[in-house]
Amino acid sequence: MLARLFDFSTRPVEYSFNNSSHIRLPSWIAQLLNPLGYTTRLAALLNLIGRSARLDSLFDLQTIRTDHLIALSFSCSASRAALPRSADLQLARWPALGGKDPILTWELLGDDNGDSTYGDEDGAMARRREPICWGTSRRSNVCDARGHVRILGSSRTILLPRSATDREWAIKPYCRKHDPPAMKNVTEWTLKPLPGEGPSPPRCTARFAVPALVFSVGDYTDNLFHSFTDVLIPLFISAYGFRGEIQLVVADRKDWWLEKFVLILKQLSNYDLVDADGNEGVLCFPRAIVGLDFHKELGVNASKTSAGFSIVEFRDLLRRAYRLERRAVGEGAAAAAKPTLLIISRKGTRVFLNEEAMAETAARLGFQVRLAEATRSSDVGEFARLVNAADVMVGVHGAGLTNMVFLPAGAVLVQVVPLNGLAWLARDTFEKPAPAMGIKYLAYHIDEAESTLAEQYAKDDPVLKDPLSVHRKGWPAISKTYLENQDVRMNLTKFNNTLAEVLRLLPGGHGRKNTV
Repeated sequence: MLARLFDFSTRPVEYSFNNSSHIRLPSWIAQLLNPLGYTTRLAALLNLIGRSARLDSLFDLQTIRTDHLIALSFSCSASRAALPRSADLQLARWPALGGKDPILTWELLGDDNGDSTYGDEDGAMARRREPICWGTSRRSNVCDARGHVRILGSSRTILLPRSATDREWAIKPYCRKHDPPAMKNVTEWTLKPLPGEGPSPPRCTARFAVPALVFSVGDYTDNLFHSFTDVLIPLFISAYGFRGEIQLVVADRKDWWLEKFVLILKQLSNYDLVDADGNEGVLCFPRAIVGLDFHKELGVNASKTSAGFSIVEFRDLLRRAYRLERRAVGEGAAAAAKPTLLIISRKGTRVFLNEEAMAETAARLGFQVRLAEATRSSDVGEFARLVNAADVMVGVHGAGLTNMVFLPAGAVLVQVVPLNGLAWLARDTFEKPAPAMGIKYLAYHIDEAESTLAEQYAKDDPVLKDPLSVHRKGWPAISKTYLENQDVRMNLTKFNNTLAEVLRLLPGGHGRKNTV
């Protein structure tokens, strides 16, 4: 069955349902009802619907979510024939709104046979003109199709009812559309309407009662930073509002990746993951969302989410997934101990050449020091617990700093920024996300004397004297010169001064009685 609600102050809002569904009401109603408790509010709105449309005996309220829209979830026990064609909904219980003037209109739109329409040809054509795919950011595209949706995973094809669209759409469901090299190995999906004539549509081999969310593991996910910023956080943005009632469908599968992050995936869906790559069946869903929504690096824009959730809720999800003890510095078994400083080691590029001396410097200031390297083979849970036990994390710019997502709120992140001209990269990847996570941030910019580039190039070489000339050659030249070919030997006096600033940033004078 399909229904449409009209708010005369905004454009019509349409929502479909089969047995379980949502009816969306505009934000001004959400603001009006906000002072009321959930129970009072829902009972009032159900009575409103029941009084005006006489549907109270047909619907059973199940859930509610609030944001810019109120979403009421119902199950319907009636056949289409038992429902009135249309009805006015009045807010007579709130006289301040203007008494008995009709506010909203309910209209039945069709049945659930996979080719529902607005009830007339003009309405059906109007719906077909609405795009089902759009760009949600410079990085991401999303397609959202409702009705009797058939997913043919092995051919990367999604068949839609004719009422959903009158054209084909193509999408690569990975959040780097601005990066052609990254998208080269991401498989394209096609969404297209069933033909008006010809053979019957393929029969469903499996039916699902919840929406599908199709995403690609992508090309850069061997890197921890890209796993989180390109896939896991966009997946959270796209799935979290469903409260587990979403079926994840993965494309371009990497078994090791799925195994590595399985505990996060289980927090987002109540159902076993569906592998699109090896599935020869016809999977039928009431709705399919293809592609993930990207907001910003390692971040969530709460104003764009369905219920105002943010990176804070994502970090809470990580704590549940990996049973992390501390939500904030000062909590847990280590609260009374020395402040713990974790140095993120690297063995390939951007190596700390005097790591042991760094640890000794920190220990003299009263820190309990730990060193650890995050690699592809690292157990996420074990490393997450190590990071969560730290009050301070220090590391050279690189994927290992992505572990900041596991730090407790109030912790301090010290990012060592390599030479030369990489401040913008350090800022965008780790500095900007830190405040929303409740993490305090310090940048340690290395001097020429602290970089091994000074040992490899003459002082008048453009690599040292004119880094912009290297940057103008593009990212491959930048990466090869300044990221892949540079190690760091920290100035210990300068590092000592930075750690003294860290101690001042730690909340509540944490660990100061141990300082010297």
